[in-house]
Amino acid sequence: MSVEEVTGIARALLRPDLYAAEGRDALDEVDVARAREYALLAALLGRSPDAPLLKRLGQLRGDATPLGLAHAALGEAAQRSEEQRVGREYFNLFIGLGRGELLPYASYYLTGFLYERPLARLRADLKRLGVEAAPGQSEPEDHAAILCEVMAALVGRETSAPAGADKEIFEKHLAPWMGRFFADLERSPTADFYACIGALGRTFMEIETEAYGLPA
Repeated sequence: MSVEEVTGIARALLRPDLYAAEGRDALDEVDVARAREYALLAALLGRSPDAPLLKRLGQLRGDATPLGLAHAALGEAAQRSEEQRVGREYFNLFIGLGRGELLPYASYYLTGFLYERPLARLRADLKRLGVEAAPGQSEPEDHAAILCEVMAALVGRETSAPAGADKEIFEKHLAPWMGRFFADLERSPTADFYACIGALGRTFMEIETEAYGLPA
């Protein structure tokens, strides 16, 4: 069963400013799967899953590949989890009283501070590509969830951005830090369900890094 089928993640759940309704080119199966993977990570990093989503995640299965095993582990974790407990875990990890255990922002991982030059450079690149922040969006654009949303839209060709924009954004704004963030999440002593998301994200970032490094 596919990631999209079990999660029910659709474009309506992502920021609508990232999407163009018309003119989408045909995608191959690999890019469709990649876009769905980014959308899944965006959904799980942007908010804690509710009970229906946990139920659907519990149906995830995987093959013997590293990514397949990560999917299977996430499915097993979802089966033994409940909404309130995962919500507390999400709060402790990413919000906290004052701050969470982890700060999922490019600026923090690259400079040690929030709202620094990595965010300014990202905003400039997104503006050039025609990607704008959603009205009322409280998080800065260098949040891991928002970057995964952006990648889902670029890989899925849901924007009018030029060809190769996904590679540019990944190499400049995800590759330098997001693998480390997912590894930290995977190793967090307070993470249970989200440790599986860390493992999934770390594995996927490794695959993406290798794929983008291949000759065109």
